[in-house]
Amino acid sequence: MIAQDLKQLALEHGTPLFVVDHEVLRANYREFKRHLPRVQAYFAVKANSAKEIVKTFYDAGASFDVASMPEFLAVYENIKSLTPEEQQDFIWDKIIYANPIKPIPTLKELDQYKPLVTFDNEDEIAKIATYAPNTGLVLRIKVPNTGAMVELSSKFGADPGEAVDLIEKAFRSGLVVEGLSFHVGSQCTNFQNYIQALNLAANIFKESWERGYTQVKILDIGGGFPAPYDKNVRPFAELAIMLNSEIDRLFPPDIEIIAEPGRFLVATAAWVVMEIIGTAYRDGKRCYYVNDGVYHTFSGIIFDHCEYPVKSFKEGNEKMCAVYGPTCDALDTITMANLLPEDLSIGDLLYSENIGAYSHASSTYFNGFPPAKVLHINR
Repeated sequence: MIAQDLKQLALEHGTPLFVVDHEVLRANYREFKRHLPRVQAYFAVKANSAKEIVKTFYDAGASFDVASMPEFLAVYENIKSLTPEEQQDFIWDKIIYANPIKPIPTLKELDQYKPLVTFDNEDEIAKIATYAPNTGLVLRIKVPNTGAMVELSSKFGADPGEAVDLIEKAFRSGLVVEGLSFHVGSQCTNFQNYIQALNLAANIFKESWERGYTQVKILDIGGGFPAPYDKNVRPFAELAIMLNSEIDRLFPPDIEIIAEPGRFLVATAAWVVMEIIGTAYRDGKRCYYVNDGVYHTFSGIIFDHCEYPVKSFKEGNEKMCAVYGPTCDALDTITMANLLPEDLSIGDLLYSENIGAYSHASSTYFNGFPPAKVLHINR
């Protein structure tokens, strides 16, 4: 989407405006499938849970990774018109509840739907056996997260050395373990994490089969596929070549390979347009105050360790500027060092791109400021 289109949309609909281009969503999904033909893509709904986005991926044939009952029900809305048998087929084949730790009320509710659910410890086995015995299990293992923007292995994942013992314990508890999963960390730019994780998983599969647990036939390679935020991010196609080679080398054709892309599918599909509501000079630096910030669309700065360069629709003599959000909290800082024209005025518009993942999904009403209006574009 070109800058002038964004500006016109903001003039028509007001600011702050969060614009989602669904053709980009579809293109990203096609790219993922093209480069990883053996991998079934489960969109990680938490990356952006807007019902319109879920519907677009549903229509495209995607599967879904959910981590809460609201996310599960957001996907379920798309299959309510199907017969009960068709609904169950979809849930079995296209939904994984990939939160390793689940509250008891959630397990009770999930049991009727019988999806795949992840686990990573003995206590979770006991909970699932008691409250959701009809679900299928996937054991999440701990793998290296070196070089990922958001590290996850300190919170989740069974030690690979205890993995097969946990699988055995689950079977002895009357459950069925259908596969393994791992996550190399969000926005993983160290592709060796995947290689190490695949080799760990292959060894666990082998030991599981040797102990007689031949039902274990699903490998979930998680998420972490890097979005092209800038030119320093290595191309997805390069990662895909490595993954395809290792998957084919390590796993026989009857192993089902799934993945949980979130950021990769939605990051580049959204823009935010904001308005300058105040200006100042502080310590010799030009400062712009805008009507969006880190408690809203730019929440990824705090929660996701992400940077979103701010751009101007106007040209001019650029200087290093600061951009602040609208709240009374000093934490509400978008950037302290962004090249922008120094002669912008109140009422001028700024924008950021590649902001579709882990952004608007975390917006709040802090300090009374509402989240940005969302505009979905279908071309």
